[in-house]
Amino acid sequence: MFVASLLLAVIVWVDWNIKNYISLSIFYLVPISLATWFSGRFYGLFMSAVSSVLWWWANLSDYPIDISLGVYYWNTGVRFSFFLLTTYLLSELQKSLQREKELARTDFLTEVANVRFFFEFADLEIKRAQRYRYCLTIAYLDVDNFKGVNDQFGHKIGDKLLKSVAKTIKSKIRSTDLIARMGGDEFAILMPETAYEQAQIVLNRIQQSLLETMQENQWKVTFSIGVATFIKSPNSVEDLIERADNLMYYAKHNGKNMVKHERIGDVQA
Repeated sequence: MFVASLLLAVIVWVDWNIKNYISLSIFYLVPISLATWFSGRFYGLFMSAVSSVLWWWANLSDYPIDISLGVYYWNTGVRFSFFLLTTYLLSELQKSLQREKELARTDFLTEVANVRFFFEFADLEIKRAQRYRYCLTIAYLDVDNFKGVNDQFGHKIGDKLLKSVAKTIKSKIRSTDLIARMGGDEFAILMPETAYEQAQIVLNRIQQSLLETMQENQWKVTFSIGVATFIKSPNSVEDLIERADNLMYYAKHNGKNMVKHERIGDVQA
């Protein structure tokens, strides 16, 4: 808004000092566009109104005396309408781009993050963990006997189950954590700045809540969860996922319905 206001002041000053037959109307769109794109529609509308008034003031003294003020006011109104239309179109374009961005990052069924966004987020958190040397925990979760629910009740109930899983997990983690559907009935939870003991508490709470939700809906499923707490940051997102995935398969092949949790990179361990 500061930059937009400064630009508007410069344009008005130039407009005031040149002859009326040189039109600068299009240049007023620059501060209006800046205000709309970076500050929102309200500020764009405000800048449109201010620009129209200042344009009217800057050109009033040079307006031909043989033309009625009605025509002058009409031209001012046309410019104001043009500024408003530009503001509206820019704000709608921004909303559309934001929606497309959200769709590209969100799983269509569960409305949590998808694999693509998980990789982007995890890569950023790995770099932060390497720089600031904090712990990073990832949990990889698989729904045991999910195929049995699909076979018995149909895919519609299976989809409802997956939505319930995502909603339950999301309600138990922090806003700084991320849950993503990695495909099928598998989910990943990334918890930055989370040590081993903290992660244990959170994952036990998540598992208990999930089991209660399944019992309430009479879905005979359990959860195998592999959890890796990295004391020393992993080298890549692939390494991060692989460690937790291996622990999840260990839980799945050793009785299911359990949390297998290990420290990675801990010299003492």
